[in-house]
Amino acid sequence: MNDRGTAVVEFALILPLVLLLVLALAEVVATGRVQLELTHAAREGARVAATVPDPARAVDAVQQALPSGLADEVGVHVVRPHVVGQRAEVSVTSRRRVAGQLFGGFAVELHAKAVMRVEQ
Repeated sequence: MNDRGTAVVEFALILPLVLLLVLALAEVVATGRVQLELTHAAREGARVAATVPDPARAVDAVQQALPSGLADEVGVHVVRPHVVGQRAEVSVTSRRRVAGQLFGGFAVELHAKAVMRVEQ
């Protein structure tokens, strides 16, 4: 018997599933990278919020820590009490469209929060 034709058919049936799996993995990696960038930016904002009384400076620190394409798409919320020893909190949120090229995509809300004690 000639098994050569069946191998080609099996490959043609499996190839779309493998490609779909690779694309899904790429989306997960890209979303994870954005989450790490948001976490880093929230920490930078919390560092500034802990040392500077002006919450706008913490928002600027978050914007500076993010890549230029992502900096325009985030929401930043700063809670900075004026009492030394209290908690300064910086929250960063972003919406990301996942699998947009394949199925029209769906939106994922990403959050990052950092808390540090007020020093000054």
